[in-house]
Amino acid sequence: MAGALHLCGVTTPNCAVSSRRSLHCQPLWSQRLDFTLSVAGGSRLCKSVRDSSRKSVLRVCCSGGSIDVLEKSKIEHQTTDGVTEQLTIAMKFGGSSVASAERMREVADLILSFPNERPVIVLSAMGKTTNKLLLAGEKAVSCGVSNASCIDELTFIKELHLRTADELGVDSSVISAHLEELEQLLKGIAMMKEMTLRTKDYLVSFGECMSTRLFAAYMNKIGAKARQYDAFDIGFITTDDFTNADILEATYPAVAKRLHGDWISDPAIPIVTGFLGKGWRSCAVTTLGRGGSDLTATTLGKALGLREIQVWKDVDGVLTCDPNIYSHAKPVEYLTFDEAAELAYFGAQVLHPQSMRPAREGDIPVRVKNSYNRNAPGTLITRTRDMSKAVLTSIVLKRNVTMLDIVSTRMLGQFGFLAKVFSIFEELGISVDVVATSEVSISLTLDPSKLWSRELIQQELDHVVEELEKIAVVNLLQHRSIISLIGNIQMSSLILEKVP
Repeated sequence: MAGALHLCGVTTPNCAVSSRRSLHCQPLWSQRLDFTLSVAGGSRLCKSVRDSSRKSVLRVCCSGGSIDVLEKSKIEHQTTDGVTEQLTIAMKFGGSSVASAERMREVADLILSFPNERPVIVLSAMGKTTNKLLLAGEKAVSCGVSNASCIDELTFIKELHLRTADELGVDSSVISAHLEELEQLLKGIAMMKEMTLRTKDYLVSFGECMSTRLFAAYMNKIGAKARQYDAFDIGFITTDDFTNADILEATYPAVAKRLHGDWISDPAIPIVTGFLGKGWRSCAVTTLGRGGSDLTATTLGKALGLREIQVWKDVDGVLTCDPNIYSHAKPVEYLTFDEAAELAYFGAQVLHPQSMRPAREGDIPVRVKNSYNRNAPGTLITRTRDMSKAVLTSIVLKRNVTMLDIVSTRMLGQFGFLAKVFSIFEELGISVDVVATSEVSISLTLDPSKLWSRELIQQELDHVVEELEKIAVVNLLQHRSIISLIGNIQMSSLILEKVP
């Protein structure tokens, strides 16, 4: 059994952290597929189906008649019996992995170095594009319509993507419409002199939409047939919580129907935008929170019943600690889903906090690898692992945490006091992380990271304190940190003995 020990209250500088969400989903594919077909060459068909079943293929498509021979330079997706083989793995690449034309070429080479796999590719925006888009939007609010086209960040984004298209040798028309629309959007923000959360999500979506189009065009150019998909157009259905949306259960069958259907009718490597979805009421573009491309990959893995989900980063897997703090951090070879979720939520930047849930529910292994060092073994995350010799797995630090000490003698022997306290947080939509209680006090930490505006965060905290002071004495402590020790909870006494 894995667990986490948390040490709260260390003062550190500000640092944004990942957001938290709930996700409800059900298994999509059953373990058995019954069907009846009548085609020529029945004995040959039955053999193919039996062979596919032994490989845990859940769905097949058979066509009679001749089989066209694919060009040698292209990836073949059909067996000699005419059975379309299923997608096998999801491969997610972050912004640093696709930050330039050179990196995109290396990622394409990496993907094609696994000729026996049939991958679904999930990409983030190029490099720091998301940050640049947000900054461009903030500047547009106050720069005036006539100056919107001259925003430095817009110029940077245009030059980066057009240069990348040129260096990859693909037609810039694949992104020209998006660049033009992006400029018009910034002019609209300048005219309205405001940027709502809905507009902010639409603004940042341009990064993933352009990176996937460039990459798909390059894959097709080198002879690896690929097809670009915007996640919000293929069934990623979310709540309308802009900037921090939850994926809804309806996503799984919708995504599976679209991607399986396209794959069977015309096999091509799917290149999917990470981080994005579509609000189920508004039908507007939503985002899954910072780092949400990991969640996109694991959602695809569960929806399609894939064998494995690979998350390619710029480090050699999940590490024992932050290498920026301790340079001798080492990769962790194996983790459980629970350990990975704890690590992600309490500070590890390698994975998205909620990305483990679809993989855990679908029982699909997640492998974290380094796109800069493909031969490194990385970290394999599964439902269980041998914990007999495990003591301490990793130490993580979560910055920019707000602590509240709530003291009231009304708590002593009374019922309903805690319910009143937590109802205040529920009404204000603020997440409570770590809680400790005594006879007359409650100490807890808050995670304001789901909000983008620092001023709004402070306003909400002031409101929380104001409401709580009606029933208790409140002490607010900001810019603190949580140090979490992730390891075998049965060894917690041994771990605490070694803590200085």
